Amino acid sequence: MALESLLSILADGEFHSGESLGQQLGVSRAAVWKQLKKLDSLGIDCHSVKGRGYRVPGGINLLQIEQLRQGLTPAAQQGLSEIELALSIPSTNRLAMQQAQQQNCHGRLYLAEQQTAGRGRRGRDWASPFGRNLYFSLSWSFSGGAAALEGLSLVVGLALQQGMQALGVDGVELKWPNDLLFRGRKLAGVLLEMSGDASGLCQVVIGVGVNVAMPQTAAQEIDQPWTDLVTIAQRPLDRNAVLAGLLNALIPAMQQFEQQGFAPFREQWQQHNAHRDQLVRLSTESFTVQGRCVGVNESGALLLQSDEGEQAFHGGELSLRSLDDT
Repeated sequence: MALESLLSILADGEFHSGESLGQQLGVSRAAVWKQLKKLDSLGIDCHSVKGRGYRVPGGINLLQIEQLRQGLTPAAQQGLSEIELALSIPSTNRLAMQQAQQQNCHGRLYLAEQQTAGRGRRGRDWASPFGRNLYFSLSWSFSGGAAALEGLSLVVGLALQQGMQALGVDGVELKWPNDLLFRGRKLAGVLLEMSGDASGLCQVVIGVGVNVAMPQTAAQEIDQPWTDLVTIAQRPLDRNAVLAGLLNALIPAMQQFEQQGFAPFREQWQQHNAHRDQLVRLSTESFTVQGRCVGVNESGALLLQSDEGEQAFHGGELSLRSLDDT
């Protein structure tokens, strides 16, 4: 806990002497120095000035479970069974999947300040710098097996879009099947993984990555146009408030989806479809098809109108691109 306590002190961005840090942490100055060295491995820039002490320029907007809970609606609070917060782990999805294979983790939320092996769809790396964005996974149980999950990634994306809108971030669009875009730039992504019985009781891990305040140093890892919430909103955003807003929309959506499936969400999703009525290219390693995107059906499959008529395509290892982008 010493490192967590040190970060909570330095989070204000002010100078703190080694002596005062030792007193507040109840450790020696040598122990303080040892903890300060660990900040480098987290990618945290800590300045040392003789006679003044140590500080993190600009401070750190740390996630805090109690502050998060205070921002949740009663419905969201009731839908969460537990919240786990880690400083740095390989992946929230990986941890959630490991626990889901051992026990029922319905409603358990996994948070991390940093992921060292974050993954997006199709195995892509997900840039996950410390304390700047949101990386979380929600474990949810379903009794209907894989068939009951049709359209789930679309519902998650729609809930995140609605949560952002409630926070005053307008203009976010949905890219089938699981990305959120703003003016064509990637803002957030969803990664679903399942364990259990494919035809019976199963647990789904819903992994979400949201760019909140991406530092330019981390942006070098991203291989596509991107943006973040702070750039869109043109103001500082508290990550605890952002996360609470997203969960306030996501958890009720999950509960409704569990009872009614994707159909009630279809029209809302269509309204925010980033490729609505556009000419697009849908491809895998084995085939490519072009057509006009006319929306999704009641199971969440993408509908393309081409010379061969209207065709429905389900998720998986499919890549969707506007012809204007190719």
